Amino acid sequence: MANEFSLRCYCYLDRMQPQYAAFVGTITQGDLPTSGMASLYIEMAPGNEVFRMVDIAVKATEAKPGAQIVEREFGMFEIHSHKQADVLESGRIVLDRLGLSAEDRIRPKVASVQVITNIDPYQAQLLNRWRRGTMLVPGQTLLVVECAPAAYINYACNEAEKASNINVVHVASVGRFGRMWLSGTESEAITARDAAIRALENLEGVDG
Repeated sequence: MANEFSLRCYCYLDRMQPQYAAFVGTITQGDLPTSGMASLYIEMAPGNEVFRMVDIAVKATEAKPGAQIVEREFGMFEIHSHKQADVLESGRIVLDRLGLSAEDRIRPKVASVQVITNIDPYQAQLLNRWRRGTMLVPGQTLLVVECAPAAYINYACNEAEKASNINVVHVASVGRFGRMWLSGTESEAITARDAAIRALENLEGVDG
Protein backbone atom coordinates (compact mmCIF):
# COMPACT_ATOMS: atom_id res chain seq x y z
CA MET A 1 0.00 0.00 0.00
CA ALA A 2 2.86 2.40 0.80
CA ASN A 3 3.92 2.29 -2.85
CA GLU A 4 0.42 2.97 -4.14
CA PHE A 5 -1.00 5.47 -1.66
CA SER A 6 -0.57 9.17 -2.35
CA LEU A 7 -1.37 11.84 0.25
CA ARG A 8 -2.42 14.48 -2.23
CA CYS A 9 -3.65 17.10 0.22
CA TYR A 10 -3.53 17.59 3.96
CA CYS A 11 -4.64 21.09 4.93
CA TYR A 12 -5.83 22.37 8.26
CA LEU A 13 -8.10 25.41 8.59
CA ASP A 14 -7.73 26.78 12.11
CA ARG A 15 -10.90 28.89 11.97
CA MET A 16 -13.49 28.73 9.21
CA GLN A 17 -14.40 32.24 8.11
CA PRO A 18 -18.08 33.32 8.02
CA GLN A 19 -18.60 33.40 4.24
CA TYR A 20 -16.51 30.31 3.58
CA ALA A 21 -18.35 28.32 6.26
CA ALA A 22 -21.70 29.51 4.91
CA PHE A 23 -20.71 28.42 1.40
CA VAL A 24 -19.63 24.97 2.61
CA GLY A 25 -23.01 24.63 4.28
CA THR A 26 -24.72 24.93 0.89
CA ILE A 27 -22.81 22.01 -0.65
CA THR A 28 -21.98 19.60 2.16
CA GLN A 29 -23.86 16.31 2.41
CA GLY A 30 -22.60 15.51 5.88
CA ASP A 31 -22.51 17.33 9.21
CA LEU A 32 -22.98 21.08 8.73
CA PRO A 33 -20.04 23.26 9.78
CA THR A 34 -20.44 26.76 11.19
CA SER A 35 -18.23 29.81 11.30
CA GLY A 36 -15.34 29.57 13.74
CA MET A 37 -14.94 25.81 13.55
CA ALA A 38 -11.61 24.18 12.78
CA SER A 39 -11.54 22.00 9.67
CA LEU A 40 -9.26 19.47 7.99
CA TYR A 41 -9.25 18.41 4.34
CA ILE A 42 -7.47 15.24 3.26
CA GLU A 43 -7.30 14.17 -0.39
CA MET A 44 -5.77 10.88 -1.50
CA ALA A 45 -5.24 8.35 -4.23
CA PRO A 46 -6.51 5.74 -4.78
CA GLY A 47 -9.92 7.24 -4.10
CA ASN A 48 -11.48 4.24 -2.35
CA GLU A 49 -9.06 4.65 0.54
CA VAL A 50 -11.21 7.58 1.69
CA PHE A 51 -13.74 5.23 3.30
CA ARG A 52 -11.14 3.68 5.61
CA MET A 53 -9.61 7.07 6.41
CA VAL A 54 -12.95 8.63 7.37
CA ASP A 55 -13.66 5.70 9.65
CA ILE A 56 -10.34 6.22 11.42
CA ALA A 57 -10.81 9.99 11.71
CA VAL A 58 -14.31 10.02 13.17
CA LYS A 59 -13.60 7.22 15.63
CA ALA A 60 -10.55 9.05 16.97
CA THR A 61 -12.32 12.12 18.40
CA GLU A 62 -15.62 14.00 18.41
CA ALA A 63 -14.79 15.70 15.08
CA LYS A 64 -17.64 15.33 12.57
CA PRO A 65 -17.41 14.50 8.85
CA GLY A 66 -18.76 17.08 6.42
CA ALA A 67 -17.70 15.47 3.16
CA GLN A 68 -16.72 12.03 1.88
CA ILE A 69 -16.19 12.11 -1.87
CA VAL A 70 -14.78 9.58 -4.31
CA GLU A 71 -14.47 10.49 -7.97
CA ARG A 72 -12.66 8.86 -10.87
CA GLU A 73 -9.11 9.47 -9.70
CA PHE A 74 -9.11 10.74 -6.12
CA GLY A 75 -10.91 10.60 -2.81
CA MET A 76 -11.37 13.49 -0.39
CA PHE A 77 -12.91 14.00 3.03
CA GLU A 78 -13.40 16.84 5.47
CA ILE A 79 -13.87 16.84 9.24
CA HIS A 80 -14.62 19.77 11.54
CA SER A 81 -15.18 20.67 15.17
CA HIS A 82 -15.45 23.63 17.50
CA LYS A 83 -12.43 22.09 19.24
CA GLN A 84 -9.22 22.57 17.28
CA ALA A 85 -7.60 19.83 19.35
CA ASP A 86 -10.11 17.25 18.10
CA VAL A 87 -9.47 18.06 14.45
CA LEU A 88 -5.72 18.03 14.92
CA GLU A 89 -5.82 14.76 16.85
CA SER A 90 -8.00 13.02 14.26
CA GLY A 91 -5.59 14.16 11.57
CA ARG A 92 -2.60 12.98 13.57
CA ILE A 93 -4.10 9.53 14.04
CA VAL A 94 -4.92 9.23 10.33
CA LEU A 95 -1.34 10.11 9.45
CA ASP A 96 -0.03 7.70 12.08
CA ARG A 97 -2.07 4.84 10.65
CA LEU A 98 -0.69 5.66 7.21
CA GLY A 99 2.87 5.89 8.49
CA LEU A 100 3.13 9.40 7.08
CA SER A 101 3.58 12.99 8.25
CA ALA A 102 1.92 16.17 7.00
CA GLU A 103 5.10 16.99 5.07
CA ASP A 104 4.55 13.85 2.96
CA ARG A 105 1.61 15.56 1.27
CA ILE A 106 1.92 16.89 -2.26
CA ARG A 107 2.92 20.53 -2.20
CA PRO A 108 0.18 22.73 -3.72
CA LYS A 109 0.87 24.54 -6.94
CA VAL A 110 -0.94 27.60 -8.23
CA ALA A 111 -2.07 26.73 -11.76
CA SER A 112 -3.56 30.07 -12.78
CA VAL A 113 -4.68 33.42 -11.40
CA GLN A 114 -7.00 35.92 -13.06
CA VAL A 115 -8.12 39.34 -11.85
CA ILE A 116 -10.90 40.62 -14.10
CA THR A 117 -12.03 44.19 -13.45
CA ASN A 118 -15.40 45.75 -14.23
CA ILE A 119 -17.28 42.51 -14.85
CA ASP A 120 -19.83 42.79 -17.65
CA PRO A 121 -23.50 42.22 -16.71
CA TYR A 122 -23.82 39.29 -19.12
CA GLN A 123 -20.78 37.49 -17.73
CA ALA A 124 -22.04 38.12 -14.20
CA GLN A 125 -25.35 36.48 -15.14
CA LEU A 126 -23.57 33.44 -16.58
CA LEU A 127 -21.61 32.93 -13.37
CA ASN A 128 -24.62 33.57 -11.16
CA ARG A 129 -26.53 30.73 -12.83
CA TRP A 130 -24.41 28.08 -11.07
CA ARG A 131 -22.75 29.81 -8.12
CA ARG A 132 -23.64 28.70 -4.58
CA GLY A 133 -22.25 31.73 -2.75
CA THR A 134 -22.68 35.49 -3.12
CA MET A 135 -24.08 36.82 -6.39
CA LEU A 136 -21.55 38.49 -8.67
CA VAL A 137 -22.59 42.10 -9.30
CA PRO A 138 -21.78 43.82 -12.61
CA GLY A 139 -18.91 46.26 -12.29
CA GLN A 140 -17.16 44.30 -9.54
CA THR A 141 -13.73 42.74 -9.88
CA LEU A 142 -13.64 38.96 -10.20
CA LEU A 143 -10.73 36.93 -8.82
CA VAL A 144 -10.29 33.37 -10.11
CA VAL A 145 -7.58 31.15 -8.61
CA GLU A 146 -6.85 27.59 -9.71
CA CYS A 147 -4.56 25.16 -7.87
CA ALA A 148 -3.58 21.51 -7.66
CA PRO A 149 -4.23 19.25 -5.85
CA ALA A 150 -7.82 20.42 -5.77
CA ALA A 151 -8.69 20.31 -2.06
CA TYR A 152 -6.10 22.98 -1.22
CA ILE A 153 -8.39 25.59 -2.74
CA ASN A 154 -10.48 25.43 0.45
CA TYR A 155 -7.50 26.58 2.48
CA ALA A 156 -6.71 29.30 -0.06
CA CYS A 157 -10.27 30.63 0.05
CA ASN A 158 -10.42 30.68 3.84
CA GLU A 159 -7.10 32.53 4.06
CA ALA A 160 -8.22 35.00 1.39
CA GLU A 161 -11.33 35.82 3.40
CA LYS A 162 -9.24 36.32 6.53
CA ALA A 163 -7.14 38.93 4.78
CA SER A 164 -9.72 40.89 2.82
CA ASN A 165 -13.31 42.07 2.67
CA ILE A 166 -13.98 39.78 -0.30
CA ASN A 167 -17.15 37.98 -1.41
CA VAL A 168 -17.12 34.20 -1.87
CA VAL A 169 -18.94 33.43 -5.13
CA HIS A 170 -18.10 29.74 -5.56
CA VAL A 171 -15.49 27.13 -4.68
CA ALA A 172 -14.90 23.85 -6.54
CA SER A 173 -12.54 21.46 -4.78
CA VAL A 174 -13.06 18.06 -6.42
CA GLY A 175 -11.09 16.68 -9.37
CA ARG A 176 -7.60 17.38 -10.61
CA PHE A 177 -7.77 21.15 -10.03
CA GLY A 178 -9.48 23.28 -7.42
CA ARG A 179 -10.91 26.69 -8.31
CA MET A 180 -12.36 29.61 -6.42
CA TRP A 181 -14.26 32.64 -7.64
CA LEU A 182 -14.20 35.71 -5.36
CA SER A 183 -15.54 39.20 -6.01
CA GLY A 184 -15.24 42.72 -4.67
CA THR A 185 -13.33 45.89 -5.40
CA GLU A 186 -10.07 45.69 -7.33
CA SER A 187 -8.01 46.38 -4.20
CA GLU A 188 -9.89 43.71 -2.23
CA ALA A 189 -9.37 41.20 -5.04
CA ILE A 190 -5.64 41.89 -5.14
CA THR A 191 -5.35 41.56 -1.36
CA ALA A 192 -7.27 38.28 -1.49
CA ARG A 193 -5.12 37.05 -4.37
CA ASP A 194 -1.89 37.77 -2.54
CA ALA A 195 -3.13 36.11 0.67
CA ALA A 196 -4.31 32.99 -1.16
CA ILE A 197 -1.07 32.58 -3.11
CA ARG A 198 1.06 33.23 -0.03
CA ALA A 199 -0.92 30.65 1.97
CA LEU A 200 -0.47 27.96 -0.68
CA GLU A 201 3.21 28.69 -1.24
CA ASN A 202 3.95 28.48 2.49
CA LEU A 203 2.71 24.89 2.77
CA GLU A 204 5.49 22.31 2.82
CA GLY A 205 5.31 19.03 0.98
CA VAL A 206 6.74 16.95 -1.85
CA ASP A 207 6.54 17.61 -5.55
CA GLY A 208 3.65 15.76 -7.15
